[in-house]
Amino acid sequence: MVEPVVIVHGGAWAIPEKLWEESIAGVKAAACKGYKILKEGGSSVSAAEGSVILLEDSPAFDAGTGSVLTFDEQVELDALIMDGETMKAGGVGAVRNIKNPVKVARLVMEETPHVLLVGKYS
Repeated sequence: MVEPVVIVHGGAWAIPEKLWEESIAGVKAAACKGYKILKEGGSSVSAAEGSVILLEDSPAFDAGTGSVLTFDEQVELDALIMDGETMKAGGVGAVRNIKNPVKVARLVMEETPHVLLVGKYS
């Protein structure tokens, strides 16, 4: 049996020094969450979703809770998830008032004929 490997990154930006510790802890926690899901028999999609939910719930990352406001002081979120085995993907763009857009992206992938939904959700 092959041992699973989970790699998580917390974004591609210049992380302010005051967020270094929280960011490192958050990426480690997200990777551990994904690893645990895999070790318990969960799918790679579930592992990816679980990892991203932890990032979205942390104020240290520019995702979900920690999102940066738009010019009109709104939070607009994007998320994409893909199943490498089936090559199916689902995504959302510029959605509002959704705590965990990765969950909605997964629903788009699994429950609709679409790949990407974009627009305001209130």
